[in-house]
Amino acid sequence: CFNSGSSWNSCDFETNLCKVLPEFNLQPGWIRRNGQSDMGPPYSDHNGNQSAYFLSLSSEMQSSAAALRTSVFLPTDEEHLCQVRFHYWVSQMSGTLMVGLQKHSEDTVTNIWQVSGELRNQWNVNTITINSTEKYEVIFSGMVETQRQGDSVAIDDITFSEGC
Repeated sequence: CFNSGSSWNSCDFETNLCKVLPEFNLQPGWIRRNGQSDMGPPYSDHNGNQSAYFLSLSSEMQSSAAALRTSVFLPTDEEHLCQVRFHYWVSQMSGTLMVGLQKHSEDTVTNIWQVSGELRNQWNVNTITINSTEKYEVIFSGMVETQRQGDSVAIDDITFSEGC
């Protein structure tokens, strides 16, 4: 059900073009980099490729959240639930990654998934199913509370199913 070949539905960050995340280069706090960029872990993308790109929080982020917002999706229905699959890295000390839902009629973002740093330093994968009767956006936000060396939050290969 995931069509990884379509640039519309998928974002591997290898290029600056991601239709579903129209402004990811402009979001303060997130930077597109690879494991060779001398910025601490992760030292490769989730496939173990050191030269492949992903997004991570820049080290200038001093305990404020950096948000990454999708374009607006249409309402879901029973046959077409929206599934969002992504790989993530959260360092064990103080990183947090949250996924939120902002419906058109609401000003606030509803948190639908969150992980914080009890993980070993490794890439993990997660799939979230979204059900919404109105137009909505999905928001990824990351936070690092301290700036110890090796504290990081990263995200890679965000894929959206046909129902999004």
